[in-house]
Amino acid sequence: MKKETKSVYPPAESRVKVRYAETDQMGVAYYANYFVWFEVGRSQYCNDRGFSYRDMERESGLFLIVAEAHCRYKNPARYEDELIIRTTITELTRRTLRFNYVIERADGAAVATGETLHVLINKEGRPSSLPEKYLSLLRQEKAGG
Repeated sequence: MKKETKSVYPPAESRVKVRYAETDQMGVAYYANYFVWFEVGRSQYCNDRGFSYRDMERESGLFLIVAEAHCRYKNPARYEDELIIRTTITELTRRTLRFNYVIERADGAAVATGETLHVLINKEGRPSSLPEKYLSLLRQEKAGG
């Protein structure tokens, strides 16, 4: 059994509404969409800390690639459900980031939990270190915080 790690960094919160195109014939969200919603959460986490993935990639020439991804499905998300994605960082080193996600319906029902592990690489695909600027931004509570 995998040990759960508690975040020392504050969460970011995102909201999405399940679109028709994200569901099957029964109106249930297709399983792969949860990983897309995790990305929404990661992007919001970075934005809350004062930068975007795109800006980091352009400025530093570095990329955060997914090395591991896990999702535990609890209750189905259905067409037009409003989902709340809470994203935290549970591990942050110069070369890796581990994000944790909790997805709930707006009514509070648990939908899914998950995590992704990211490795920082350069344009040549070699492991790299996150510049201090981005380490500091990721560790702060909110932009300007």
